[in-house]
Amino acid sequence: MKILIVKTSSLGDVIHCLPVINDIHVAYPDVQIDWVVEENFADIPRLHPRINRVYTVAFRRWRKQLLNAKTWEEIKRFKHLIAQNNYDAVIDTQGLLKSALITRFTHGVKHGYDKRSIREPLASYFYDRKYSISYQQHAVTRNRALAALSIDYDPPSAVPDYGLEAKPNSENIPKKPYIIALHGTSRDSKLWPTEHWIDLGKALNQTQVSIVLPWSNPAELSRAEQIAKSLHNSVVLPKLSIEELASVISQAKAAIGVDTGLSHLAAALNIPTIAIYTDTNPALTGVMGSQAQAINLGNIGKTPSVDDVLTCLNHIQ
Repeated sequence: MKILIVKTSSLGDVIHCLPVINDIHVAYPDVQIDWVVEENFADIPRLHPRINRVYTVAFRRWRKQLLNAKTWEEIKRFKHLIAQNNYDAVIDTQGLLKSALITRFTHGVKHGYDKRSIREPLASYFYDRKYSISYQQHAVTRNRALAALSIDYDPPSAVPDYGLEAKPNSENIPKKPYIIALHGTSRDSKLWPTEHWIDLGKALNQTQVSIVLPWSNPAELSRAEQIAKSLHNSVVLPKLSIEELASVISQAKAAIGVDTGLSHLAAALNIPTIAIYTDTNPALTGVMGSQAQAINLGNIGKTPSVDDVLTCLNHIQ
């Protein structure tokens, strides 16, 4: 059996879909699974040893360069590559018009959510088979249910197995135990106060634990440097790729992060994880751990305190 998974973005959404790979392999041990993903997030499926081939698209870049001949050449090349395979099932777990359009370039039976189960109902018209799956459950559970219905196996009830394998690398990490502080996110309303990160770092210093600060843009670098300036036990990382950062996260004592895809990555790598929510509801998209414990703190308009985080940290280490 050959299956194609279409889940293009964002980082957290791609990670939420990973347990589908193990679920399918349990049901069909000899299956071959390919994946279509946005180029910026391709490192994630490439870290999964059971994914055969990763196809990349660049919708975020293409739509800014529609008048560029190179853009249309890339689209043509992608359509040619994806059409070379005959799939037993093409499963669009994204449920957006752009992902549904990708399924039309493929050879195989197209599966997806029905129009009442997705954010962009028109996408459902691109599928051959459509399924009603409630929004009132976690995104991981929705993805696993869709895959099970699409290729006919019982929806799994076991804890999710994300299947990621990060390569150990000591180049960017301190020698003593550290906690990775995932302070950056897509909206300011989801940030945890900088003063809280500083107070957390001071508390960790008393236990001889370092705090490691990644960043991906100038605003995050500025915040990381501001936090580090007030601490003696902090390390500001160089700018890293997702694959490189996965290696750093995989060797951490624990991860503490805001509502960001990197918090989901930490949980998927089986690192004890505390996710801090201030402007979103974690019931539907919070971190969901596998073997290691994952805790969601806060909610819309409810910012966890430093003491809240430290209390949880003592429980999960």
